[in-house]
Amino acid sequence: MTNADIIRDHYAASDRGDLDGMLAPLAAEVRWTEAAGFPYAGTYVGPDAVAANVFARIQDDWDDYTLAVDEVVDGGDIVIGIGTYSGTYKRTGRFFAARVAHVWRLENGEVVAFEQFTDTEMVARAIRD
Repeated sequence: MTNADIIRDHYAASDRGDLDGMLAPLAAEVRWTEAAGFPYAGTYVGPDAVAANVFARIQDDWDDYTLAVDEVVDGGDIVIGIGTYSGTYKRTGRFFAARVAHVWRLENGEVVAFEQFTDTEMVARAIRD
């Protein structure tokens, strides 16, 4: 299995709503960075921190939050996922869609670092009261 396949499996688990499958490739000390300006901005260390500070919060805050992946670019130990986020913020009822790129860094078949790049203004418009 290539590193790109590992990331494709993560995205497939996300599509299924399979949190364990999403967390499976993350190293114990993974450094997961959400973009500045994104509602969950920051760097979280370890799968439990990612689950609590990113995935659980998305589940709590959004209806029909999805990531549609258009392309996975195989760069060996660096894999790039390109797609579109979309969803409706529960508190405001506003929908958004924003392009996104994920940069995944892998070592020995595990994700050791993740960084998100997205149009945070599109998200901010949905969450503003």
